[in-house]
Amino acid sequence: MSNPRVFIFDTTLRDGEQVPGCKLNTEQKIEIARALEELGVDVIEAGFPVSSPGDFASVEAVSKAVKHAVVCGLSRAVENDIEVAARALRHAKHPRLHTGIGVSEMHIRYKLRCSPSEIIDRAVGAVKYAKRFVHDVEFYAEDAGRADNAFLARVIEAAIKAGATVLNIPDTTGYCLPEEYGAKIRYLKENVKGIDNAILSTHCHNDLGLATANSIAGLQNGARQVECTINGIGERAGNTSLEEVVMILRQHAHLGFETGINTRLLNPISQLVSERMGMPVQPNKAIVGANAFAHSSGIHQDGVIKKRETYEIIDPLEVGVDHSKIVLTARSGRAAIAYRAKNIGHNLSKEELDRVYTRFLSVADSKKEVNDEDLLQIISIEVPATV
Repeated sequence: MSNPRVFIFDTTLRDGEQVPGCKLNTEQKIEIARALEELGVDVIEAGFPVSSPGDFASVEAVSKAVKHAVVCGLSRAVENDIEVAARALRHAKHPRLHTGIGVSEMHIRYKLRCSPSEIIDRAVGAVKYAKRFVHDVEFYAEDAGRADNAFLARVIEAAIKAGATVLNIPDTTGYCLPEEYGAKIRYLKENVKGIDNAILSTHCHNDLGLATANSIAGLQNGARQVECTINGIGERAGNTSLEEVVMILRQHAHLGFETGINTRLLNPISQLVSERMGMPVQPNKAIVGANAFAHSSGIHQDGVIKKRETYEIIDPLEVGVDHSKIVLTARSGRAAIAYRAKNIGHNLSKEELDRVYTRFLSVADSKKEVNDEDLLQIISIEVPATV
């Protein structure tokens, strides 16, 4: 029996683009959308059409460019929002309207200023209205992470009856602990009539650094779609990182899930998004950071040189990185020096290596990193006959 399929919903072009200073033009959105489709994502959330004429045009253009993935447009539970989103999606081969409303006491009392019963009525009305335009309607219960589970279940059940095909359970503020978020998904699976007629989706923010952990907990408790972004970009501290979720599921096959992602394209699309958005990837970012496969400690370097798996659980090639990096610093040992020397054409004897290593340490103490040119200079001094 094949493993349950996890649908990857990418919102880089919508939630990800909400980062200040990361505005993309239409051509850039099309370029990234095509790369996302090649990557193998199931759903591309292209934007929030009613928010601006530019966003409408981008969603419309992405709808025309994407051939296989579902193209999604966001709206509030407002008829005009839904109409505008539907128009922007009219050229999509597989359109999805994504509509919803806040469901936590905080949102109901202070943002929306209405009663719980009105929230349910507005949710039902939005889903029913969206169904006039497309079959595939996703409903988001904003701030579900802080919502009362019993009330959340009532809203979700009403949305399913109204025709919602996907139920998005956002931890909008990144508040939940993994066990809390997982329990929330499990509660819905066990207490909502008709829940098996729709897909439960996670949409977790990273305010406490728990977005990926919460998304995995959601999958373990019944969710089958993960909403995420390339490099984990997004509002405030960001969204769930697509590359992290995909590689967790790949590495932990015992969880029993599979995605349609071509993991060898993860690093290339990470770089593309970073460049187009002008948003550098932090060097220690999991999977796609510059240091994800870099080793500077002598103990680690010795282990990796002998057998990569001693300190790497992922083969760099799996995610589109050419090779592991042995970085020469004052913490490096003889094994790393010999390895790097061999890579630049010098097989050092034990005596030569000892001399080179001694001089290397004096250089390394004055520099953050010793590069190949530095190493060649050291070798030329200590082993002049070989140069």
